[in-house]
Amino acid sequence: MLLDEYIRQDLNPVNINLKNYGLNERFEQEGATYIDLFIARVTEQHRELYKVISECGEIDASVSGKFAYNADDQTSFPAVGDWVMIDRVDAKGGKTIIHHILRRKSVLSRQAAGTENAGQIIAANIDTIFICMSLNADFNIRRIERYLTIAWDSMATPVIVLTKSDLCDDLPQKLADIASVSMGVDVITCSSENGDGLDEISTYVGQGKTIAFIGSSGVGKSTLINRLMGQDVLRTKAIREDDAKGRHTTTHRQLLLLPNGGIVIDTPGMRELQIYTGNLSKTFEDIEEIAARCKFGDCSHETEPGCAIREALKNETLSEKRFASYKKLQREMSYSGLSARQLENEKINRMFGGKDEMKRFIKNVKKR
Repeated sequence: MLLDEYIRQDLNPVNINLKNYGLNERFEQEGATYIDLFIARVTEQHRELYKVISECGEIDASVSGKFAYNADDQTSFPAVGDWVMIDRVDAKGGKTIIHHILRRKSVLSRQAAGTENAGQIIAANIDTIFICMSLNADFNIRRIERYLTIAWDSMATPVIVLTKSDLCDDLPQKLADIASVSMGVDVITCSSENGDGLDEISTYVGQGKTIAFIGSSGVGKSTLINRLMGQDVLRTKAIREDDAKGRHTTTHRQLLLLPNGGIVIDTPGMRELQIYTGNLSKTFEDIEEIAARCKFGDCSHETEPGCAIREALKNETLSEKRFASYKKLQREMSYSGLSARQLENEKINRMFGGKDEMKRFIKNVKKR
C-alpha cells in the first residue's frame, strides 16, 4: 500500500496554481500562441542561470542558444519577474530551456555598473515598487529623486518606505523634506523593531499582485520581507555603527510567494544608481510646470528674459538644490546611449561650447 502511494505521488507531481504567482489572462493568451512550450515565471537569476516556477514546481533553467544569439543586449535576457516559455515543466530531463519572454507589462531598470552604455533589469512585471530609505545617517533626498525617476519610468506605482523610524529624532523635518520631492507618491514610515507601518505596507499586498523592494544596502528591505513572510527566510545584518552604512545581505534577485497572497521581489542593495531610462517629467513635475511659464519655449533658464525658473529660484519657491538635481539627471539621461568619445564631446560642448572654442580657450591660457 505504501509503495502504491509512493508511485502515485511520483506520477502526479505537485500542482502549482500559477495565478497565485501573478499569471493573468493577458499572459495566458500570449503563452497559448507558442506550440509545445509551457508558461513559467522567473523566480531567481544567477548570471546566465535561472530558476523558474512552472505548474509542477521550481526548476533550474537557461536560455536557448538561439535566444542568446538573437538577444540585442542584456535587457533582452530574462529577469526576475518575467513570464517565459519553457520546453519542460519538471527536472526529470535536466534543466529546462527558456525559448521566449512574454511581453513585459512593467520593467524596472538601471544603468549597469562599470559600463559605458548597458542597461540592467532589476525586476519585471511588478505592480508596486517600494523605494526604501532609512531615517538615519543614510537619509538622502537626492537619492530618492533618482529612485523615483526610474520607478515612474517602469510603469509600476512607486511608494516611498522610510525605515528605522525608531532611530529618528527629527521625523517631522525629514517628512517635510520628503514631501518636497514626492508629489503624487504615498509615503510610509515604519520600524521593524516596534512594528509601526507594517500594516500599512500590507495594504499594497494582494492576490496575484507583485511588489518589489529597492534601496541601498542595510535599509531593512530583507527584514520587512521577513515580516511579510511571517518567518526569517532572508538573511539580515546590522548596519555599521561607525557610519550607519548598510552591509550587503541579499546577493541576488529573487521572487517569493507570500503566505497570505501576493508576490514579493527582493533585490540586492544598490550603493550607486545610474539612470538608464527614466521619467523626469513625472519626478520633477513641479519644475516642468514652472518651466512651461517661461517666455520662450526653448528657454535654457540661463540668461533669457522672462524665465519663470530663474524667477522661482529668486523668490525661493523653487529650491536651488532641487533644480540642480533636475539638471544633473537631465544631463545624465541625455548622455545615455553615447560612446566614450561621444560623452567626451558632450562634456567639451557643455564646458566650452565646442572643440574650436576649447582650442581658443587653451591658446589664450598659454598666451597669458
